[in-house]
Amino acid sequence: MPKHSIAAFLARKDIEVSFQRYAIDALSAMAQGLFASLLIGTILSTVGDLAGLAFLNEIGAFAKSVAGPAMAIAIGYALRAPALVLFSLAAVGYAANAAGGAGGPLAVLVIAIVAAELGKAVSKETKVDIIVTPAVTILAGCGLALAVAPWIGALASSVGGFIMWATELQPLFMGIIVSVVIGIALTLPISSAAICAALGLTGLAGGAALAGCCAQMVGFAVMSFRENRWGGLLSQGLGTSMLQMGNIMKKPLVWVPPIVASAVTGPLATCVFALQQNGPAVASGMGTCGLVGPIGVYTGWVAGMEAGAAAPGAFEWIGLALVCLVLPAAISWAVCAAMRKAGLIAEGDLKLED
Repeated sequence: MPKHSIAAFLARKDIEVSFQRYAIDALSAMAQGLFASLLIGTILSTVGDLAGLAFLNEIGAFAKSVAGPAMAIAIGYALRAPALVLFSLAAVGYAANAAGGAGGPLAVLVIAIVAAELGKAVSKETKVDIIVTPAVTILAGCGLALAVAPWIGALASSVGGFIMWATELQPLFMGIIVSVVIGIALTLPISSAAICAALGLTGLAGGAALAGCCAQMVGFAVMSFRENRWGGLLSQGLGTSMLQMGNIMKKPLVWVPPIVASAVTGPLATCVFALQQNGPAVASGMGTCGLVGPIGVYTGWVAGMEAGAAAPGAFEWIGLALVCLVLPAAISWAVCAAMRKAGLIAEGDLKLED
């Protein structure tokens, strides 16, 4: 097939091989799929444990069990997959997540993209579309899951394991690096939650990642309060700091205060408070979004206590509050105030669009 014909076919099928489509659109959608399954299930299970409501634990278990299909369908939605492809991705997501083990989310990301694009390529190209499209999507996706998902999972686990090992070995420097990098990823139009889930970041590395994400969300919420008031405080502090990306593109200097906060709170989390996020790995990249990050820490504490570990004391609770809320707010506000006084940040630079 001539080169121009291939390009025309891909354009007709809306198959766009690009960083934007795969690394940003698909990854961000995958995070929503994770939130709508694993994360909300974890929250419900935690509430069930706290309130003694067994039915919430059961519902939470149902939600967590469909994480693979939810992620794959979300990815297909971001890739604008037709209905038959989208529905077929449920089986693909289940297979990839199960075969990928601890690195299941990364396996789902890679395999669901391939399966979705192949499904789109054959969609409505035959008179038996209802058979061909699901067959191609499921055979390709599940076949890849069986063949390569364990390898992808092993790779993701090894990378995540190395980061966690390095964080334990050098908690100061790795605490800074992990906190700053994952925090920046949270504000960028990519998914810090999906990255943490794909790499299985928990333990001290998960605590550093959580610190960085909280620094971004709480930092922007507090330092922009004079422009955005209570609506902005809640939408950024409990929603996402990604709302500030437009302002960051206009004036990158507004990103300095929360980055400074993350560089401070990350090593405090690892070196002083030994804050470990041992709940679901995805919670390490959620920050204060729906309070999922702190809930993840608590979930890890509960699991530890069930395994015989001591219950968290006042020091652990104070550390969690300082790292996730108090210090990000204070540091970001102070740095921003100094930058405003120096004329580096002006009135309106942090104003969110209505």
